[in-house]
Amino acid sequence: MSRSQLVAEHLPLLRRYARALTGNQASGDAYVAAMLEALLQDGSLLDERHGPRAGLFKLFTQIWNSVSLNDNPDVATLALPPERRLSNITPLPRQAFLLLSLEGFSEEEVAFILNTDIAETRQLTDTAGREMAAEIATDVLIIEDETFIAMDLESLVKNLGHNVIGVARTHADAVALAKNKKPGLILADIQLADGSSGLDAVNELLRVFEVPVVFITAYPERFLTGERPEPAFLISKPFQPAMVSAVASQALFFQRNSRNRAPRAATG
Repeated sequence: MSRSQLVAEHLPLLRRYARALTGNQASGDAYVAAMLEALLQDGSLLDERHGPRAGLFKLFTQIWNSVSLNDNPDVATLALPPERRLSNITPLPRQAFLLLSLEGFSEEEVAFILNTDIAETRQLTDTAGREMAAEIATDVLIIEDETFIAMDLESLVKNLGHNVIGVARTHADAVALAKNKKPGLILADIQLADGSSGLDAVNELLRVFEVPVVFITAYPERFLTGERPEPAFLISKPFQPAMVSAVASQALFFQRNSRNRAPRAATG
């Protein structure tokens, strides 16, 4: 594939990312144009160690972080709620969040694109999750039968600024809690203490009301083969706290109808 064909293949995704990053399409396209101009002048700027797509995003990131093009007062910003929320996240965590959540890059690829290491990438996504939660804090239901994992998730959720309405250990408990308090986000295991299914519980709840769900499980194959909600958010155990933070924020970020609450101060 020629260089021009390679760029053309990935250009729509890069423009989508640039729009989300800058807040409007015109400003995003200005950065994409600057990147293309730099690439035309010097093809060696494209670092393909992690593939051509990651290389293009890395070069775009270098342009974005070094050139001020997106402060044009004549460019109208998007009026969509997700873009408004995203604009309040500081730049580097915003990039990490979008690369992981919107573009689907791995942590290793994000570290390459942002010129960071894995530990710093996780810290950036955690920061993004905290800042995002301040914009879209909500009531969270945790469906988890392992006590210590439930405690870790509860602490993580509270530190992000959300409110935990309860921890359910069984299908019946989950349905009862959710129907009584209607959470704005659900974190759910799939295999529960009494042999019941967290996935079945979630599907039952989604027939009654709409809510974003993140499944956190040691049995991802059961999620992939069963009836599941879409879009599907899945984290395998053992999990990294930063990944839970990023994916939970992703689920809320793209859920236009999530129930917002007043921001809560993070606790230690």
